[in-house]
Amino acid sequence: MPHRDEQPLLFELPPRVIEPGPVTPEQRTLAGELSNELRMGTMSWSFPGWRGSVYAVDAESKLLSEAGLTAYSKHPLLRAVEIDRSFYEPLPERYFAEVARQVPEDFRFLVKAHEECTLAQFPRHARYGKKQGEPNPRFLDAAYCEAAVVAASASGLGSKLGALVFQFPPQEVGDPRAFADRLQAFLERLPRGIAYAVELRNPELLTEAYARALEASGALHAHNVWGSMPSVLTQARLIPPAARRPLILRWLMRRGDDYEGARSRFLPFNRLVEPDPGNREDIATLISKALAHGVPAFVVINNKAEGSAPESVSELARAIIDRAKR
Repeated sequence: MPHRDEQPLLFELPPRVIEPGPVTPEQRTLAGELSNELRMGTMSWSFPGWRGSVYAVDAESKLLSEAGLTAYSKHPLLRAVEIDRSFYEPLPERYFAEVARQVPEDFRFLVKAHEECTLAQFPRHARYGKKQGEPNPRFLDAAYCEAAVVAASASGLGSKLGALVFQFPPQEVGDPRAFADRLQAFLERLPRGIAYAVELRNPELLTEAYARALEASGALHAHNVWGSMPSVLTQARLIPPAARRPLILRWLMRRGDDYEGARSRFLPFNRLVEPDPGNREDIATLISKALAHGVPAFVVINNKAEGSAPESVSELARAIIDRAKR
């Protein structure tokens, strides 16, 4: 007779399960023609508008955040995902361990570092409370980053951690060369053995000094389609090959668009509303060149790029395969 501690609880609830959506023959064909060195995915995953495609049509919306990743990872084109919540608050190791358990071994996560690592000054926004407008003492503080960000994500995700992304919002950080020097010192003090990627949103910071800082510290540039940043092809031309291996690319929204405007136009994110063939072609070109040289690539896409991130993934897959056949 089992010990009482080993007996199942009388009222133990069954595990919460989200069923995947239907997989089409075309999706399987596309996935089969893509390189295993390419991992594409989306920025977060808990969107009710994806029911009927990524998730079963009757999937419970309130469970998607907690239990949706297993279904998400069964989509043949979705082999990576970005964890966005970690930008707004440090997440514990147990959170990362839980999401890691929901996906297969070859799945990878991009994790956004807590914003206090990358904000020189707290923005004047209600969510910052009394800190609005104040200097941030944790800006590029390697000790804080290691304790609050690196340790939990690396331990919880293990080999499934693709890269830790430092997103620098648009802000005033002073002289670009001084910024590059400080960034290099920060990156060099972080634990080794983890891929660190830097995403800039101030185009004036994309300098030769910045490129040298990445190369010297062993960090990566996160190419982005966003705001006033130059095209991903222009960004790549400024970055040394060592800082593009693996290639990290984040497709957020077309240049000149704004977050709230795109969100209101594209909700509920269940279809392509405004296809963006120009940026898609640039991204496909960059990825194809990377793969041709044996460079692995990670691409994550936002719903606000074209209206539905999973649909954008499918269109990008077609574009990459078309380029390979030319």
